[in-house]
Amino acid sequence: MNKRIILGVLVAMIAIVTFAKGKKVQPELWPDGTPIPAWFSDTSRVDVSTLGKKYVVTNYGVKNYSEQVQTEKLQAVIDLAASQGGGVIVIPRGFVVSGSLFFKKGTHLLIEENGELRGSDRIRDFKLVKTRMEGQTLNYFAALVNADDNDGFTITGPGTINGNGQAYWEEFWIRRQYNKNCTNLEAMRPRNVYISNSKNVTVQDVRIINSPFWTNHLYKCENVRYLGCYIFAPFDNVTPVDPKRGAPSSDAIDIDVCKNVLISGCYMSVNDDAVVLKGGKGTWADKDPNNGPCENIIVTDCTYGKVHGCMTLGSESLHDKNVIMRRCTVKDATRVLWLKMRPDTPQHYEYVRVENFKGNCGSFLVVRPWTQFFKPENREDMPLSQCNNIYFRNINMDCKNFFDVGTSDKYRLKDFTFENINVTDQKKAFNPEIIENCTVKNVQIK
Repeated sequence: MNKRIILGVLVAMIAIVTFAKGKKVQPELWPDGTPIPAWFSDTSRVDVSTLGKKYVVTNYGVKNYSEQVQTEKLQAVIDLAASQGGGVIVIPRGFVVSGSLFFKKGTHLLIEENGELRGSDRIRDFKLVKTRMEGQTLNYFAALVNADDNDGFTITGPGTINGNGQAYWEEFWIRRQYNKNCTNLEAMRPRNVYISNSKNVTVQDVRIINSPFWTNHLYKCENVRYLGCYIFAPFDNVTPVDPKRGAPSSDAIDIDVCKNVLISGCYMSVNDDAVVLKGGKGTWADKDPNNGPCENIIVTDCTYGKVHGCMTLGSESLHDKNVIMRRCTVKDATRVLWLKMRPDTPQHYEYVRVENFKGNCGSFLVVRPWTQFFKPENREDMPLSQCNNIYFRNINMDCKNFFDVGTSDKYRLKDFTFENINVTDQKKAFNPEIIENCTVKNVQIK
């Protein structure tokens, strides 16, 4: 090749590289237009070998393959690890049964392949503690796995956290048969995982199943990642009282007064909502320091089996902002985005974006008053609830009702956008005129 040509090619390549280096890469933006931190792009797994010494529980007197409840022995291993500077509590192949366990600073949980941490089916094995439930701070039963003020806490698989919820589900539905007003709290059921007041948490590649109550609950946490998890509770056939009944209130992930949460590559199929944003409830909920907003939440590249709602804001929410759901597949959801509006609670849902969704559902968007167990009070300065800046784009779904939206004098709907929508819709109730300043671009409803 001619030297002049070679030189020209080299100069061109250098120019291209120089231009590429000098060109600013535009950061991805939240729905409110602010930059999304690079942290949300990191789906790399935590290297368990960097978390300290491994404490295999069967080396410390815990019996494997035993139906015996061994809470005290398991807690002793956690306490030992904490006293020695932290480390990883290892559940090996087989199963161990426990009540509430409390992971202290510097301790982590690893469940090895074909290993299982199984919850006791007796509520007496779970401590009554000050905790957070249904938008309230109160005394209730601790979860199976608890971590409070434990920055960097990690749960990893590929084994299983099994809540062993059958007995609790049956008792709940028997109570409801006797008393239709029986509440979740009255049924007395533990959660599978409760993480509170912690930063830089990772839950990765673990099966979390059969929770008696909510499956995962985060409270006042920041920078939490759920990566590649399998979250399941049965949708039906859990009790002879009624074979159509499933695991009650088995929400996959409840996010309560949290900031910066990433849920990536997870499978969720439960007999309630998948991802739920919470923060408090009641006429004066915005005045309670235990309550607060949820902001900066991304759910991406996930698959939904049967769920009541893929993403639900409420029923105990105050202010939810910058929420993104993207690149997800819906196999059999009752609803995709559910905005629950409590008439007794000041609520503000804003800057929510749902994009690149495919699959099938009952209702795609639901905005309706939510009045289950609500208690309205008189408040002269009660703020008007509202939903604003809600975006939908690149949606390809088969729906029974794409637009399940109702108006109310208790809330305001404004600044919604529907763009590149291609759906089948049996109800054909799409009516953007009931929303203030609603933008519709390339919407095809069949």
